[in-house]
Amino acid sequence: MSGTVTGKDAFTAGKPVTPRTATDRVYGSLRERIISLDLPPGAALGRMELAQTYGVSQTPVREALQRLEQDGLVLIYPQSKTEVSHIDIRQLFETHFLRVAVETEVVRRLTLQPGGDTLGRAQTILRMQSVLVESEGEMAMFAALDRDFHLTLFAGVGMEALHAMLQRRLGHLYRCQRLELPRSGKMQSIVEAHRKILDSISGGDPEQAAEAVRAHLSGTISQIESLRAEFPEYFKPAV
Repeated sequence: MSGTVTGKDAFTAGKPVTPRTATDRVYGSLRERIISLDLPPGAALGRMELAQTYGVSQTPVREALQRLEQDGLVLIYPQSKTEVSHIDIRQLFETHFLRVAVETEVVRRLTLQPGGDTLGRAQTILRMQSVLVESEGEMAMFAALDRDFHLTLFAGVGMEALHAMLQRRLGHLYRCQRLELPRSGKMQSIVEAHRKILDSISGGDPEQAAEAVRAHLSGTISQIESLRAEFPEYFKPAV
């Protein structure tokens, strides 16, 4: 399976960031390509070839690969090879547990602080996603908007740094989402879930908002076994 790399690195890692260094640029691009499955699990990552592709020396490439290894998205075998990791179910569930705990608290806080333009920005993103629902060729952009939607909620309570930290651990989940996204009705269900979250926040009900987030975040997690059965080559073998 192959994802579409749009070149819009502004959405890399779920956060609109302008790369500041060569290492940032290589890291952001490789991470997006791994998440979109343009670089599937097991794909070889040669430093020399990557340096030529990005027009940089091997130093930024090495540093970018080390960061991706910390994210769990790359495996580096010293003096041997570097390759894209397979989806790690154990890490995926651990990160999901943390994400649910954090994001339900984020929306609770949003319901208790009326005003501001957080909901307006999130509604704009939701409208953009709605337009893309029937566009299979725009799944990469839809996924980027999905990540930006959640970033907007975190930003609304001043927790951008926490969001960035969490993103570093969500690569396995994002790859599962990319596998699931082409399934019939999946994009529409995401749009509807986002709408329920925003309606609950605007309604001022913190528990309803938290439950809407919890239900939304459980979507892909509930399909892990189905995805592993359909795409076994993408997953780390069970021990």
